Amino acid sequence: MTLLVHKYGGSSVADADRILNVARRICRDRDSGADIVAVVSAMGDTTDELIELANTVSPNPDPRELDLLLSTGELVSCTLLTMALRSLGYQAISLSGSQAGIHTDTMYGRARISRVDPDRVKNELSRGRIAVVAGFQGITEDLDITTLGRGGSDTTAVALAAALNADRCDIYTDVEGIYTADPRIVPEARKMREIGYMEMLELASYGAKMHPRSIELGAAYRVPIYVASSLVDAPGTLIHQIPDLLPDGEHSMEERVKVTGIASQSNVAKITVRSVPDRPGVAAALFEPLAAVGVSVDTIVQNTSVERFTDISFTVTRDDLALALREVEGLIPSLGASGVVSDATLASVSVVGSGMQNTPGYASRMFRFLADGNVNIDMITTSEIRISCIVRESDAAEAVRLLHRGFQLDREDG
Repeated sequence: MTLLVHKYGGSSVADADRILNVARRICRDRDSGADIVAVVSAMGDTTDELIELANTVSPNPDPRELDLLLSTGELVSCTLLTMALRSLGYQAISLSGSQAGIHTDTMYGRARISRVDPDRVKNELSRGRIAVVAGFQGITEDLDITTLGRGGSDTTAVALAAALNADRCDIYTDVEGIYTADPRIVPEARKMREIGYMEMLELASYGAKMHPRSIELGAAYRVPIYVASSLVDAPGTLIHQIPDLLPDGEHSMEERVKVTGIASQSNVAKITVRSVPDRPGVAAALFEPLAAVGVSVDTIVQNTSVERFTDISFTVTRDDLALALREVEGLIPSLGASGVVSDATLASVSVVGSGMQNTPGYASRMFRFLADGNVNIDMITTSEIRISCIVRESDAAEAVRLLHRGFQLDREDG
């Protein structure tokens, strides 16, 4: 029998009508003969409301207690969807993340899944039930509840699909698939029929609407991921391993080198450590303490040494800025630096496509398109299939439009 894992985001279960709509969609797949595991996020803006509530009673909520509080949002939508399914005549059971066997490390607020024990879920499926699982959460070896960070329900769904050896993981959201750019910024953006894991990982890491860790898991365990709308019946986008060869055995060279999409991310802050002594071990002394407190660093630029002193700039998410600054400010004396400054008004724009780094011209074209639109570049970083520029947040939307138009992504053969 086919086994499908569905995931429904907060907008898909925002109210009773949408929960009933989700229930009917699940029932259609169940009627087709598939076993179904449904992973759900909290309703609408519930997570934001719970964070705001926590901040009204404590200026600095304890991370453990905050995670326990936030986990309740998914439990509400999980149980309501189960009730809806039962009212439609289907056997269903709700499971918390811990009941579903989602085990994590102890990094509250951004925990990573260490293992999945799917026995309980398999048992419920064997009894003919639809398993409805609370996403975004798990449990530590000490039985403490953790949350996986923003978008963590995507990761829950793909992890369960991998552990259950599911045929596919369907991510249902309020958009109809993966686009060449955010259609709210670029109305002419095209919906893609398919995209490879690695390109999708770059797009997700730099602003596309999926959790990057879910794509990493999908790639590692070869779980096909289908992204579609829960609100309308329309074809979505399949994320999977795209073969390097065409059916006749020829390499698909054009597909491997073109720009696939434009991603943008507004939640970017830059920290610059001034006048750092240029000596071995300084970078480790700066970045190891940040890693220890869970701060993820993205773009790093070290200026040319002048009289054996240099500036080191790096970007973090705006959410991590306060924590990162506290850590860095405490390191200034031991580093021998003169001080630290920050800028929380930045964004990143990225072009993504297979093989770009080894194909001349893509970087220069990107820089020319931005220059012609009077968009200044603050920092640049690249990977094998991505070029990213840090720009002013006020310029980000126009930068996306310039690049989408410049690389002709509105065309099927762009």
